[in-house]
Amino acid sequence: MADLANVFDDMKGRFNSSAAGDLDAVFQYQIEDGVPYYVVINDGTCETAQGEHDDPTVTLMMDSETLQEVLSGETDGMQAFMAGRIRADGDIMLATRLTALFPVG
Repeated sequence: MADLANVFDDMKGRFNSSAAGDLDAVFQYQIEDGVPYYVVINDGTCETAQGEHDDPTVTLMMDSETLQEVLSGETDGMQAFMAGRIRADGDIMLATRLTALFPVG
């Protein structure tokens, strides 16, 4: 299992504030083989935290391997979603912005 704290720290470090614009959203990550995390994007900033947010904009459910593969660019997030490796609840279209918000390399 991935060290989720490192995974989300790396994700925060790759945050592209110019792609966020005036986005105000909460991405909840329900990790099937780990603990939940959420990412808050507001006013061009990004904060990550362990736990469950009270009011997420979109919830993404996956295992830690899928999360790592998508964040590393090894697997395309949309392909993982279409293959059933990622499930989403809430504002699903918002999830399509994740690639721009957290670019790989």
